[in-house]
Amino acid sequence: MNIKIPVSSDIPALRMLWKEAFGDNDEFLDNFFSTAFHTDRCRFITSDDAPAAVLYWFDCLYMNKPVAYLYAIATAKAHRGQGLCHLLMNEVHSKLQALGYAGAILVPADSRLFELYQTLGYQTCCYINEFTCKASSKKVPLRRISAEEYTTLRRKLLPNGGILQEHENTDFLSTQSNFYTGDNFLLTARMENRQLFGMELLGDTSCAPDILYTLGCNQGIFRTQGHSMPFAMYHDLSDASLPLPSYFGLAFD
Repeated sequence: MNIKIPVSSDIPALRMLWKEAFGDNDEFLDNFFSTAFHTDRCRFITSDDAPAAVLYWFDCLYMNKPVAYLYAIATAKAHRGQGLCHLLMNEVHSKLQALGYAGAILVPADSRLFELYQTLGYQTCCYINEFTCKASSKKVPLRRISAEEYTTLRRKLLPNGGILQEHENTDFLSTQSNFYTGDNFLLTARMENRQLFGMELLGDTSCAPDILYTLGCNQGIFRTQGHSMPFAMYHDLSDASLPLPSYFGLAFD
């Protein structure tokens, strides 16, 4: 088995492994590979010339230092239970450290994965609140904004200890969500069957019911800064002894 940097001819096989692991459709994968994918930010293990395990990452910033958001970590069904995920992640950690990354962050898909990633040196550090509410009967001033304006406003509203997610992060995010701002809030959200999923609501969270009414949604789920639900885990790769980040708001689920 070899750990490889992909070339363009590997993409069809990587897409097949992604579909097997996560079930995403071609439109989602087209968006990812056209906006967020770069061969420098992917590593995979091959077995018999086919991908057996893979991971990707997005570049982020924390305290003005580069941090990698590890994403879509997957092992082919035929190779699960062989330790390939551990092998690949340890190799990527070493590579990121050599490239000057301060750390790596990831968002476990379920509770059992928090224990798995802890064995690889990750600590739970970022918590959120997630709540469901129904629409009010009151409109709130808001407008849809570009990814560029969203990035500028998010820098101002990001909590202390937060991780910046920009460039390929917002490029990919814009393929599945819209950006909104109001007098005292910033929202990233997508709509599904008249229900809003607010991936991140920064600022005044009490206006969530009014946002729903304004956008014509009956109800919604919102993620906000908080302390109730463990969300992201961080692995320190630097010698600078940086404090653990306290907020990571956007998971591309």
